[in-house]
Amino acid sequence: MIFTWWNKTTLATFFKTFFTGKLVGKDEFGNKYYKNKRDERWVIYSGNIEATKITSDWYLWMHHTVNKIPDQIDKKKKYTWQKEHTENKTGTKDSYKPVKIRKNSLNKKYETWK
Repeated sequence: MIFTWWNKTTLATFFKTFFTGKLVGKDEFGNKYYKNKRDERWVIYSGNIEATKITSDWYLWMHHTVNKIPDQIDKKKKYTWQKEHTENKTGTKDSYKPVKIRKNSLNKKYETWK
């Protein structure tokens, strides 16, 4: 943990969580949400640290917009047009690429320099 702190929680966050943190909840991605007596809120990510793993309900709670802790009842879709939450895939092999970029670029409109 000391040498690979960028992949997981830092040593200071570990001690803060251990001594003052109270586990408030866990989301479907396995992230754990904590709170202390001074109403400081933080998250311990499961797997890679990626801020887009936080769902909108937990995001509102983390930023003190709402005080109600999201529970299992709120996990269902609120509207028929809503999609399930996914993390941002930019920069990975799973990122979105338009059809023009995915195609083989054999029919170029220009020639490269030689």
